Amino acid sequence: MSALYVLALLVPTAFACGWWSARRAGVRRSGEQVSELSSDYFRGLNYLLNEEQDKAIEVFLRLAEYNRDTVETHLALGNLFRRRGEVDRAIRLHQHLVSRPGLSDAMKTVALLELGEDYMRAGLLDRAETLFSDLVAMDAHAPSALRHLIAIYQHERDWHKAIDHARRLEAMVGEDESGMVAQFYCELADQSRQHGARQDAREYLRQAFISQADCVRAFMLTGRLHAEDGEHAEAVDVYEAAVEADIAFVPEILPPLLNSYARSQQMERAERFLRDILARYHGVSPVLALTHLYQQRDGERVAIDFLTSQLRQRPSVRGLMALIDATMDKIEGEARENFLILRDLTKKLLEGQAMYRCSRCGFGAKAHHWQCPSCKGWSTIRPIHGVANE
Repeated sequence: MSALYVLALLVPTAFACGWWSARRAGVRRSGEQVSELSSDYFRGLNYLLNEEQDKAIEVFLRLAEYNRDTVETHLALGNLFRRRGEVDRAIRLHQHLVSRPGLSDAMKTVALLELGEDYMRAGLLDRAETLFSDLVAMDAHAPSALRHLIAIYQHERDWHKAIDHARRLEAMVGEDESGMVAQFYCELADQSRQHGARQDAREYLRQAFISQADCVRAFMLTGRLHAEDGEHAEAVDVYEAAVEADIAFVPEILPPLLNSYARSQQMERAERFLRDILARYHGVSPVLALTHLYQQRDGERVAIDFLTSQLRQRPSVRGLMALIDATMDKIEGEARENFLILRDLTKKLLEGQAMYRCSRCGFGAKAHHWQCPSCKGWSTIRPIHGVANE
């Protein structure tokens, strides 16, 4: 729960508590109490806005004493405790709320969801799973509970349960979860492949394509299965289809694709494909692939001329590094020493750069991940395009 959500809970509560105090107090001093109460609430809100959580907690604890029936205050306190890492205090507070007699079903459900999040933060996934499963069975706030369960099953790598609950969520709220389900099948396929159960892997990939017909990861895993079985011509077809499904994944697809081109002796086809990609993709990966191809086939002079012309059109530190490596053997004396310094500086520049970024949360990474380590989104990690990146 974000600070904005906490504010959304506390602002109405401030006015509600002011009204309650005015209603209960029939004496002159009631106005002073209401004023004091409202002042404390807005002081607490100000602390929240300024990320002064210690002071905010002190204020809201005092307000909770004013009115022990103010559930929203306790929920806000529990959330603050959890955000500060004081999970034990959050758990006790939410357990107290859940056990309170007379609590409405709606508020009890909210308190149970908060308690489940406490358990997850504390690493008590078995307790969280039981609690969320009970909420789903009661059909109380089921979408939120289902999402939490899916997160738990992903953490535990129980992909079958994750698939089942993702489909239940899809049916319940009408949201398209096909991309996530396809990723779960890809996880199962990759597990099966690593354990030698290749037929199971193919079946899981078939299910992945049923869920998402253009699943890039399913294409890449299918191509890998073909390549491992020595079926490189078939692998080429599948890897090319992966590029057509999502050209953003060119840096990940090209290495195994080029290997299968070479193994199936289809280098002319490789050149045509790379030339086509070059016209549609603005990163440096196809440039470097074509440079290597020309170096192997036509010699270093042709490769260097091609790379130089491309770098004028699309400046790239990685391309510059390749150009330095290609020309190093032809340089002697002081010029060579200068080039070595330039090469080291270029290498250090590349080492400090994130090559991928999550399109959802902005997480930067040097290697590709199918699931973002930060926000846990699937297929959101993309190559960064820039002079020092792709």
